[in-house]
Amino acid sequence: MAESEYNVSVPHLNSLLQMDPYLKPFENDLQRRYGLFKKQLTLLEEAEGGFDQFTRSYKSYGVQRMPDNNLVFKEWAPAAEALFLTGDFNGWDNFSHPYTKKEFGKWELHIPPKEDKTPAVAHNSKLKVVVHTSAGERLFRISPWAKYVTRHEKSVIYDWVHWDPPQPYIHKHPRPQKPRSLRIYESHVGIASPEGKVASYSNFTHNVLPRIKDLGYNCIQLMAIMEHAYYASFGYQVTSFFAASSRCGTPEELKELIDVAHSLGIIVLLDVVHSHASKNTEDGLNRFDGSDSCFFHSGPRGEHSLWDSRLFNYSGWEVLRFLLSNLRWWMEEYRFDGFRFDGVSSMLYHHHGIGSGFSGDYAEYFGLQVDEDSLVYLMLANHILHTLYEDCITIAEDVSGMPTLCCPVQEGGLGFDYRLAMAIPDKWIQILKEFKDEDWNMGNIVFTMTNRRYGEKCIAYAESHDQVLLWDTVQIVKTSLLCLIAGNEFGHPEWLDFPRVGNNESYHYARRQFNLVDTDHLRYWQLYAFDRDMNRTEDKYGWLAASPAYISVKHEGDKVIVFERANVIFIFNFHPTNSYSNYRVAAGPPGKYPSPL
Repeated sequence: MAESEYNVSVPHLNSLLQMDPYLKPFENDLQRRYGLFKKQLTLLEEAEGGFDQFTRSYKSYGVQRMPDNNLVFKEWAPAAEALFLTGDFNGWDNFSHPYTKKEFGKWELHIPPKEDKTPAVAHNSKLKVVVHTSAGERLFRISPWAKYVTRHEKSVIYDWVHWDPPQPYIHKHPRPQKPRSLRIYESHVGIASPEGKVASYSNFTHNVLPRIKDLGYNCIQLMAIMEHAYYASFGYQVTSFFAASSRCGTPEELKELIDVAHSLGIIVLLDVVHSHASKNTEDGLNRFDGSDSCFFHSGPRGEHSLWDSRLFNYSGWEVLRFLLSNLRWWMEEYRFDGFRFDGVSSMLYHHHGIGSGFSGDYAEYFGLQVDEDSLVYLMLANHILHTLYEDCITIAEDVSGMPTLCCPVQEGGLGFDYRLAMAIPDKWIQILKEFKDEDWNMGNIVFTMTNRRYGEKCIAYAESHDQVLLWDTVQIVKTSLLCLIAGNEFGHPEWLDFPRVGNNESYHYARRQFNLVDTDHLRYWQLYAFDRDMNRTEDKYGWLAASPAYISVKHEGDKVIVFERANVIFIFNFHPTNSYSNYRVAAGPPGKYPSPL
């Protein structure tokens, strides 16, 4: 397709330029980005019959059981010389079941049912793909589309386990409506127990969900769900993208967790990692077909120097199939309600943000430093998700300040619903570490909390997993849209550290002591009650979804901040020694303002 064919007009670009005139000099860049996006949509229509079918590829790749119990195995391994299937079903014979080579680097294998008409590969049995390379290597691999992988206690390598339960979990409850105000409880299932072990999906369902409901949260962000071989990576070194972490239980138990959350009126977001992948080969995507590329860029472009991980080739057709189908899989199979996209800043730029500060100069967001392949992938992902699922929520973790990130695709934007406001937790930690109580700067605090693009919705928090992982254990304050890591709602007294060689594989800090909040003579329950009452009050007044706050006071001497939002007046006294009575503040509408708590 020629350059002019995809340099198309952005339908509602004028709306974007009216809201942000500083984008006018970059109008051609926005047109080109949208043209590349439209080109991909057109190609999907021509080659695959549209994105609906394309993003359901999890129904044809990996292993599929047909109605007559025939099994069809399908993989994409363009650099392989031959593929075989081995496992429990054939006594681990490495040659008895060869795949047939198809077009475009695809391979297929059909296995008929056994004489008793049952599938040849039983539920919960182990499998491996045997890859023969042009260099004469024989490699044992896990299917990239594996839906369940497990690790034996004494092994460091995960096994592909065929998951086809005779009685799969059936969801009973519809998705809740998308809330106007998001009150997010950020959580990690594995640490959600006072016990020194990996906690289970079932434990979260029965013991943590009732607490979240009682606290007044209407959204849960689940971290570390996509399977990752290294527990201490906090889920950010993904090895199997379609598999829910087996450390915490089975796929059916995770489905029940989400279903029960829905029954409580709570939506569930997945922390999705499409910004990079683990370097693991035997139980990861890396070198699946023996080559340096396959799902990734070859050479230096395919490696993240700080994260020691592989970087996807977002222009690759089969890579798009894999990643877009992955999003669809979590929405359809598990019924998640949306995603927090991790590492978006790394995706957007060829430099991945390494050694690059962002001053806010718009030239930093356009030009050759921008990776338009990944940018177009994000546009496609948001367009497809919001077209197929009207209430789907997408959040971008971006620290660069990329303009148009949360603008609709039809305006030339990337289409995210929210940006994660990362500066606020960094500022909170800086204040606690570097300033005496009497030196807190009210103006700087207000600036940090209000410094965002006009018209752009943000998820903001005072503390998240990034802080507790870095020993920045602090108590919580409230900011714009609310987000908490598990345990901080009651002032959890310890930081977070996963079992690893450096701490003798201890689980002591990889747990949340919910028992503390249930102990009457301790004061943890008081912060818990404050957190609960704040959430319930927000539910009543809806200030998180209201227009931006009007700030009437930021008094450096009194250390007082006053602002009004949703007809609620907020008064904060940060003075370390002074209390005030009869403190005069301005009010908008006349009337009586009782304390809402």
